Amino acid sequence: MPPKLAIGHTDSAGETVQRLLPNAKVIKTLNIVGNPHIIRPDFTCGPPTMFICGDDEKAKKMVIETILTPFGWETIDIGGIEGARLLEPLAMLWILHYFRTNNGNHAFKLLTK
Repeated sequence: MPPKLAIGHTDSAGETVQRLLPNAKVIKTLNIVGNPHIIRPDFTCGPPTMFICGDDEKAKKMVIETILTPFGWETIDIGGIEGARLLEPLAMLWILHYFRTNNGNHAFKLLTK
C-alpha cells in the first residue's frame, strides 16, 4: 500500500492494449469512480467529471453519447490513447482515498470559470 501503476508514466495499460490489438478502437474511461456510482452518479455538487481518451474519434463520440451522457456524467475528452498515462494514475488517487477513508462515495469534478 499505496497501490502502484502497473506500467509507469512512459506507457499505459490503455496504450498496451491498443498495441496488442492494433485494429481495435480502445477507449479509456470510467476508471476513476467506484462501481456503485457508474450509473447515475448523483453527487450534491452536480454531475462529476469523467475523462475519456482514445485514438478513434467516432468511437469516443459513441461512448460519450450512448454511455457517459445518459449515465449522467460531465465528460471531458483529453485526446488520444496516450492520455491513459494520466487517467491510470488518477485512478490510483481515487483508490488511495478510498482505502484511507474506507468509503467509495467520491468522484472528481473539473471546475471551470
